[in-house]
Amino acid sequence: MESSVSVEMAKHLLFSFGIILAIGTVCGFLSQKIKVPDVAIFLLVGMLAGPAVTGIVNIQAESSLNQIIILFGACYILFDGGASIKLKVLKEVWITLTALATVGVLIMTAITGITAYYVMGIPFIVAMLMGATIASTDPATIVPIFRQVKIKDRVSQTVISESAFNDATGAIVTFAVLAIAMGTGEVSISGSLFDLLKQSAIGIMTGIVLGYLAALLIAHEKYNFLAEYAPVITLMAVIGAYLGADGLEASGFMAVFVFGIMLGNKESFGFRMTHKDNEKLEEYVITTALVMRMFIFILLGSQVDFGLMNKYLFGGVIVVTVFMLVARPFMVFCCALPDKRSKWSMNEMLFMCWTRETGVIPAALAGLLIGVKAPGAQIIASVTFIAILMTILIQATTTKWLARKLGLLEEGQA
Repeated sequence: MESSVSVEMAKHLLFSFGIILAIGTVCGFLSQKIKVPDVAIFLLVGMLAGPAVTGIVNIQAESSLNQIIILFGACYILFDGGASIKLKVLKEVWITLTALATVGVLIMTAITGITAYYVMGIPFIVAMLMGATIASTDPATIVPIFRQVKIKDRVSQTVISESAFNDATGAIVTFAVLAIAMGTGEVSISGSLFDLLKQSAIGIMTGIVLGYLAALLIAHEKYNFLAEYAPVITLMAVIGAYLGADGLEASGFMAVFVFGIMLGNKESFGFRMTHKDNEKLEEYVITTALVMRMFIFILLGSQVDFGLMNKYLFGGVIVVTVFMLVARPFMVFCCALPDKRSKWSMNEMLFMCWTRETGVIPAALAGLLIGVKAPGAQIIASVTFIAILMTILIQATTTKWLARKLGLLEEGQA
């Protein structure tokens, strides 16, 4: 009997996987035709396919399978984003990037939290917990958007890098506020700062070590005996970078991103692959990242709780509107204007003000808050999903239009 139940469960999951791939393929084709980022269409179709509407896709958010898909998918997309980053660009904008990924998260948390406190009438600590949960941007959303919409390097790579590096800050701030909300901790600025520096340093070092080792094994003139297995090496290293850094109580996402940077800039360290091997690796990474996007955003859409979201819809929309139109612009100008070295133009800063999608990472934090029964967790989860829907459906779909208006599209982009 147990065997029969297991087989039926396996068939159900296999059916769900097949449906997601089929839906994702059609949506990907549609996104190319109508020139809209595919993540927005994946999210919308996922909402229609979920239990609240048709029930075609029904994988519970708290299930181990869902967590594996979200975790590995986000890691692989983050690796893909890191591989597209150029070191020379990071050297030029590192001051702004550091400010956005640290001070910027605190600014977003404060403005969003204060707005939620007054608009929704919730306890102040719950409001700040909400602000911290949605403060960080999402690489799983931003990376694929910039894969499809070619923006000038220093702008796109600054926003992508910010989305990778601010996850650690967002998580640390969220857990610090959570400790106060649960009555298990006090505010310690020095302790939080030390924790952030430690997580960042260990995460970066883990990514550097694994990135160099991977480049050595697949692209070294003498030791590249695994060049033929480069795609498999990337899978192993992505998992190893995340788990290695996480095991050291550091940022696994940061480690994966830095690993991607190392592999994407292997020529700078004297490593070169043959044109054929390099082309094969690039095709594999692009295809795998596409499949991960399909699964992540169709599943994310299918898990939207419409009843919960509707309960706090009015206040949530106001909070997210302030979040998008006030908090983000204020934060960008505070972090970018003082950086005289980067010489940001007004158009570049305006574009960065608009481009900050919320997605998988905030959703995961909101899910964690529900799991530990944090005060106001249901309200926070509701507003988080409203933020995901509004930023992806409004900001992501207008990215190309805004870039064209501001003159930031690369040459040859229609």
